[in-house]
Amino acid sequence: MKLSQALRLTSGSVIALTGGGGKTTAMFRLADELANHSPQKMGVLTTTSTHIFSDQTQHAPAHVVFEPTQESIADILPRLAAAVAEHGHILLTRPINPVTSKAPGIPPPVIDTLMDTGHFEVIIVEADGARCRPFKAPAAHEPVVPASATVVVPVVGLDVVGQPLNEQNVHRPDLVGALSGTEPDEPVTIDTIAAVLGHSEGGLKNVPSHARVVPLLNKAENPARMAAAQELAAKLLDCEQIDSVLLGSVQTAKNPVIEAHGRIAAIVLAAGGSTRFGSPKQLARWGQQSFIEQVVEVALASQAHPVVVVLGAEAGQCRAAIGNRAVTVMVNAAWAEGQGTSVKAGLAALPANVVGAVFLLVDLPGVTSEVVDALIWRHRQTLAPIIWPEFAGKRGNPILFDRNLFDQLREISGDTGGRPLVLAYQDQAERVAVTNRAILQDIDRPEDLLVLGTDE
Repeated sequence: MKLSQALRLTSGSVIALTGGGGKTTAMFRLADELANHSPQKMGVLTTTSTHIFSDQTQHAPAHVVFEPTQESIADILPRLAAAVAEHGHILLTRPINPVTSKAPGIPPPVIDTLMDTGHFEVIIVEADGARCRPFKAPAAHEPVVPASATVVVPVVGLDVVGQPLNEQNVHRPDLVGALSGTEPDEPVTIDTIAAVLGHSEGGLKNVPSHARVVPLLNKAENPARMAAAQELAAKLLDCEQIDSVLLGSVQTAKNPVIEAHGRIAAIVLAAGGSTRFGSPKQLARWGQQSFIEQVVEVALASQAHPVVVVLGAEAGQCRAAIGNRAVTVMVNAAWAEGQGTSVKAGLAALPANVVGAVFLLVDLPGVTSEVVDALIWRHRQTLAPIIWPEFAGKRGNPILFDRNLFDQLREISGDTGGRPLVLAYQDQAERVAVTNRAILQDIDRPEDLLVLGTDE
């Protein structure tokens, strides 16, 4: 997928790139996507709060030079507005230093003011320096992140994995060692990188409280590096401040992001009154346990986390059946008003750093954790708004909803669940073919159990 899609950028975004291993390439790649290849064709300003090499300025279609000591923002705004209108993307720096061949950057308060002018839909800032190394830890004065940043992207080049921790491979190796416990000249490991990127004095340093943190694991250009990136992503998501993790290569011609990893929750809807079944369906037997135990264990065995269980009718018995399993239980007092109220109750229990949710129905006990995981993997590869499984071309359950649809899910009333959104977004939905017929086999009456059996 495109970098701009994986970062979930919208108009008004200010992106700060920190770390090492491809920041400049990522900045210009992202600007090109937004200005030339997005449906909205956004007006983009790229800049740096540190410095950029003079030859790198040529990657922008237009380079505007600004000297804050000699002119004001009001003086330069007409030039900037005209340039962005003509080119879509412009680079703004101070004059190039002929001695160092570097263009100094723009002070963060100026960047904040430029965003407030409304002349730019997106600003992208290279907010750190790494001396062309793939990995670094920040010094006391680094990174230089504007207060207006809405997304901070710590970048690391995966070619550093396995290399000795020294000046040749790492910028500020002493600081990396101090944050990670890695000794000088020891190999840089996945744990080394995870410790630094997830540290308040590492990848999380100087991040504004309102900003999302989305590490970019760059140079995942072969199976070994991709496997390392997947392992690293899982470790990074143990840090609650990290929103999601991107895996890919910004040098790739078309789609630089291979996978976008984030927390996908499982919400088990188990609040219904079982009118047609004649007794609490949640407590009906499925093999050696009840429906609700079976579905909860499927959710817990999957890659989904956290797991929320929404109860309503017979809440006390259902809670007792769940026991001490590691789930969050929500009791929906308004369950009789329809499944929409249970969807809202489940969403209310989710932390803000969840990027999607799989809704499991308690009356489909034959669904397996493999089906849930298949939906999660497809989401990592596409960030589609909706993903559902299909058996023999027929849509089934469970269904995964991206967090961009959570607000719309909360507005649904009655007993339709997420069906209106499934219909509204079916052209953008992803389908996952499965061999498990149970995704179609909801159980409404006791005779359904006799036909289905308990060995599906």
